Amino acid sequence: MATRKRRESFGAIRKRSSGRYQASYVGHDGKRYNAPHTFDTMTDARAWLAVQKVALDSGEWQPHVASAEAAAKKGRAGTFAEYAEQWISTRTNRHGDHLRPRTAAEYRRLVAGPLAEFGDGRMTAVSPDAVRSWYSGLVKSGTKTQAARAYELLKAIMTTAVQDGRIKTNPCQIKGAASAATGKTVIPPTAAELQKIVEAITPRYRAAVILAAWAGVRYGELTELRRKDIELVRERDRLEVIVVNVARAVTHVSGEGFIVGATKSEAGVRAIVLPPHVNSIIEAHLREHVDRFPNSLLFPAADGSTHLAESSFYKHWNPARIAANRPDMPWHALRHYGATRAALAGATLKELQARLGHSTVAAAMRYQHTAGRDEELARRMSDLA
Repeated sequence: MATRKRRESFGAIRKRSSGRYQASYVGHDGKRYNAPHTFDTMTDARAWLAVQKVALDSGEWQPHVASAEAAAKKGRAGTFAEYAEQWISTRTNRHGDHLRPRTAAEYRRLVAGPLAEFGDGRMTAVSPDAVRSWYSGLVKSGTKTQAARAYELLKAIMTTAVQDGRIKTNPCQIKGAASAATGKTVIPPTAAELQKIVEAITPRYRAAVILAAWAGVRYGELTELRRKDIELVRERDRLEVIVVNVARAVTHVSGEGFIVGATKSEAGVRAIVLPPHVNSIIEAHLREHVDRFPNSLLFPAADGSTHLAESSFYKHWNPARIAANRPDMPWHALRHYGATRAALAGATLKELQARLGHSTVAAAMRYQHTAGRDEELARRMSDLA
């Protein structure tokens, strides 16, 4: 049992039941701060208090430094899972926004899944050796993408832990671990395959295929599109241009349902002009499958008013891709198709970046494919011979 605090000229010292001494003081902010550890002797405790008093008197004392010292003490007792939950709950971006619900849910899944090995252990127990052994095991199990995502999250959490004073150094030191690739290449459909998909899919979803392929919208953007977001530009009663205005996206979070929010990034808010040859399909869809209210969803669920779940849409998408003899093709391959066609049409990387809604040129480059381009270049070279 701890004894009564001893009166000091500055701060307070008390002897613990262990025989060691605990020191504390009140900062300029009115809060009490404990030493990050106990001391063998009262003299040592007084020496620590003297250092804190000098910092207070000189104006060098800062509350976040004192808090970091206290946090370091807590870090020795708190578990990784506890700190990770705190990190997820309080994480903000450069604009001060908290994590989106789906992102937070994914991070919690990673903490409870791939990172569960560290969950009940202390923060200081997450050593470089432990991280290397854990990462190697994940990669050997064949889950390269998940290993990269889990490692990236672990590194971000531990970086903050260093800043908070919970640990001294970041134990995540594996070069390239956060960008490990599976080696799988997404092959976009050919023009003939795309046409087959359009013909085979349930009629009310033909326009969805067109918008994914020719406007490059993401699934969450597509299923939040409403009548008011499709702008039909006419001149002398003749349709000239269709503009797709992407301003929102919807995500589904387990236990919370569908959540409408911002696009993936600020760059995701964009206006996309469709190539004229697909205008008739979009016009027909608006006329035959969309209610006339401005807020009517373009592709609602079967009830006509709620958002379309990916699992429900898959029942229509899977038969269509099989009909095109492309059972391997994921939905986002259509986005790759749009990027490739725009590049072949002469779009610059900046234009491609804007059309796809990417924050960086590097991200836009990942969606470029050379299908047909090398053949075209070869023909041009022959013309110059």
